[in-house]
Amino acid sequence: MTTLKSKLQEDLNAAIRERDELRSSTLRLTLTAITKEEVAGKEKRELSDDEVLKVITKEAKKRREAADAFAQGGRAESAEREKAEGELLATYLPKQLSEDELNEIVSQAVTEAKAAGAEGPRAMGAVMKIVNPKVAGLAEGGRVAAVVKKLLAG
Repeated sequence: MTTLKSKLQEDLNAAIRERDELRSSTLRLTLTAITKEEVAGKEKRELSDDEVLKVITKEAKKRREAADAFAQGGRAESAEREKAEGELLATYLPKQLSEDELNEIVSQAVTEAKAAGAEGPRAMGAVMKIVNPKVAGLAEGGRVAAVVKKLLAG
């Protein structure tokens, strides 16, 4: 069975052979981030595919945030580059939930939390507790929180 990390490594080698600078540099940085994570603890270890996905998610999020920052700073070229890197990384992630799918999951969780007696500001935490495991890796935290707030206010 091929691990996600070895898939990234193979894709990196292919990108280098094809002289695909964007892909090779993005994958190289991501593999470096994975290695850093592997040696972060007391002992060096192999990351599971789930842990590798978390690293990729974090890296993709960094690219999106950098793209926004560059765009606001009027550096369109750098913003484009970061955006392209983020999109490339996204191809390794599970498909993100659509707005409708996310709304559906959150509204069920709101109903569930309210049925369990969660109200007011405490409801947010209760709903997030129900939603997070269901959407892990499929929707970004900020996006999830925004929908939860909207539905709780609604």
